[in-house]
Amino acid sequence: MYVDIDIRVAFSAVFTFLMIALGACSFIGFRSHKAIGRAVAWLDLSLLPPMAGNIIIIGSSVEMRSLVGAYIYYLGLNGVLVALVNFTDIYCRGTGNGQQKPTVVYILLGVDFLQVFANIFFGHAFDLEAVMVQDKPYYRVVPYWGQYLHRIVDYAVFFCVILIFFLASVKTSRLFREKYTVLTGSMIVLGIWQTFYVFSRTPVDRSMIGYGVVGILVFYLSLYHRPMRLLDRMLSNIVSDMSEALFVYDATGRCIWANEKGMEMTATTAKTFDDVSEALIKKFGEREYSTAWWCTNKIIGSGDDERYYYIENRPVSDEKDSLAGSVLTVRDNTEEQRRLKRELYNSTHDSLTGLYTKQYLYECVRNMLTSSPDTAFVAVFVDVKNFKIVNDIFSAAFGDNALKQIAEWISRDMNEKCVYGRLAGDTFGVFLPAEQFENDRTRIEKELADFTVTDGNASHHLVMHLGVYEVAERDIDVSVMFDRAHLALSTITDDYNTHIAYYDNVLREKMLWEQRITAELREALDTMQLRPYLQPITDRSGKVVGAEALARWIHPEHGFMSPAMFIPVFEKNGMITEVDKHMWRCACKILADWKKEGKDLFISVNISPKDFYFIDVVSEIKGLVAEYGIDPVNLRIEITETVMMNDPEERMRVLDEFRKLGFIVEMDDFGSGYSSLNLLKDMPVDVLKIDMRFLSVSGSKEKAKTIVRNIIRLSEELEIASLTEGVENENQYHKLTEMGCKLFQGYYFAKPLPREEFEDFTASRGKIQ
Repeated sequence: MYVDIDIRVAFSAVFTFLMIALGACSFIGFRSHKAIGRAVAWLDLSLLPPMAGNIIIIGSSVEMRSLVGAYIYYLGLNGVLVALVNFTDIYCRGTGNGQQKPTVVYILLGVDFLQVFANIFFGHAFDLEAVMVQDKPYYRVVPYWGQYLHRIVDYAVFFCVILIFFLASVKTSRLFREKYTVLTGSMIVLGIWQTFYVFSRTPVDRSMIGYGVVGILVFYLSLYHRPMRLLDRMLSNIVSDMSEALFVYDATGRCIWANEKGMEMTATTAKTFDDVSEALIKKFGEREYSTAWWCTNKIIGSGDDERYYYIENRPVSDEKDSLAGSVLTVRDNTEEQRRLKRELYNSTHDSLTGLYTKQYLYECVRNMLTSSPDTAFVAVFVDVKNFKIVNDIFSAAFGDNALKQIAEWISRDMNEKCVYGRLAGDTFGVFLPAEQFENDRTRIEKELADFTVTDGNASHHLVMHLGVYEVAERDIDVSVMFDRAHLALSTITDDYNTHIAYYDNVLREKMLWEQRITAELREALDTMQLRPYLQPITDRSGKVVGAEALARWIHPEHGFMSPAMFIPVFEKNGMITEVDKHMWRCACKILADWKKEGKDLFISVNISPKDFYFIDVVSEIKGLVAEYGIDPVNLRIEITETVMMNDPEERMRVLDEFRKLGFIVEMDDFGSGYSSLNLLKDMPVDVLKIDMRFLSVSGSKEKAKTIVRNIIRLSEELEIASLTEGVENENQYHKLTEMGCKLFQGYYFAKPLPREEFEDFTASRGKIQ
């Protein structure tokens, strides 16, 4: 068979075009983000060498050039099969069971590649023979046994690939079958075409056109093809299974389709949708259920049968932007709305009592003040006294039940103008018109006087106090209003007969004063406005042997301030620790100065019960003594018996540590509180300070004298020195001396004095040894 030169050129041009197309496909495949992209790119790229070899064979009339083309062609086919196997492995992955990497196939193709390449040395695979075509030689392949082996390997691998694609098309879902069957059919045609070329021995391998077409087809099906039937089926399933009701209208406003939810909602069937619009109007009211865009929320029913719907109508345009119809969506939001209501209720209501939470109560109060500018209101703070004891004595369940009954009592007679909530564990807040509270005050007082809670088995009388703030400043924070109402309770803390207390200007001024002096404390300490005054302590001969350091504040505006004006405030807010630390340091500095001057005096410093909670008292005082280089015996530690009330074992350990370090420990105000002989027996103290208020009680002076006399005698027998404080006249001094008291302190000798005056006073009473 002869081949015209024009046919050679034509086929070369076709192959060149296909090579350019495959090169472009390969480039796009490498840049693709899809997982299959690189496999497609390598497959299309592998088709270029055999096509190039075929072009060389077609266009060459020189034996050596044709031989090079033949090697490129046959070795390139092995590369095509490797790339095809790799593509098949990725493309068909997941369609079979136990799929493994085709490693054996890769090895087989590699061995075949080597044996074909070895033809250069052994000539066992093929040779070329010249065929004259129009007086020009054309070299075609003469196959030997190596070539036949090459064909067997290639056909076996190619057949396995076709079989894998065929099985994938059978096993996969009908929705995905299209992409496998197209490639299966294409490769079968390509195989037949290639076989025809082998047996026909035509000089031109026309099947290379099939290779190019398959490469382009693989590129398209893998990276760009979208099976519309699959998409239509999936979209149809999605729409049908939607939880929303869906209705499709044509351009004339006629309903032409509805999903299952839509048919269920309108009680229609798939046979006709003519009654859909009428059913929707009957259910949701008159609307344009066709072409206009709109959306709305609709509530149907009431109470437990109340249902919530979101309805939206969207116009649909065609490719010319003309109206093609519309889609109506109806979503039942009932469960979502009920969930939101539950969440809102839980976030705004206390879980135990059902009353408002503190935050939501404050928000409602602010809204009431804004919406009713002309109404006078009161903020009421409700506090249950000693509620912790209720839990401890009865049970936590009884306590919870008690709180519920209190909540019921609070809400029982309230109207829409009142808001109330739970502020904390056993405290509640109520905000209501002042007139209403005054009208109900008598009833409230009566009910509070005999407020009893019960759980059916046990009953308990609760004491509740109500603090009332008449809202005069409407712009302050709501929390401040209830804080002021709470502050009013401080006036009836221990009063079990009075249940209602009002916040007034006296309390306001007290609160402002506490805030002011607390803010000024740091400056007062830094500038020595707050300084120690020393009250002399004398022995039986009247000689000054030491002093007690007492805090005094010389205020730049208020002048000399009594301790009663600031000490209780700092005791309450915990700032007393800063005051005590300052007094300890000042006392150590004074003692250091006296040590340099050769004066052997002691100073007693007070330790507040709260100091033990905020600082390590022993480390703090021990550090000051070391810093100033003084003898611990000259800095006496003075505590009150109330210090021992909480955690007495720990307090005794601390006092014992002080004594081991060389400090002298004094118990202050013995006899003024709840002193007991048991406490005196166990407490590690060196000095007992007896309160002279024993002798000031009229009607029982003889008994008081007897008690004081015996306390002094008892302290001596316990080897504890006695010091009587509060000695105000000579008669008391002589009587105490007769009773055996050894140390004295009081206004009879001197009031608390500034350091300079104290030193002058001690000098005037004789030289200090």
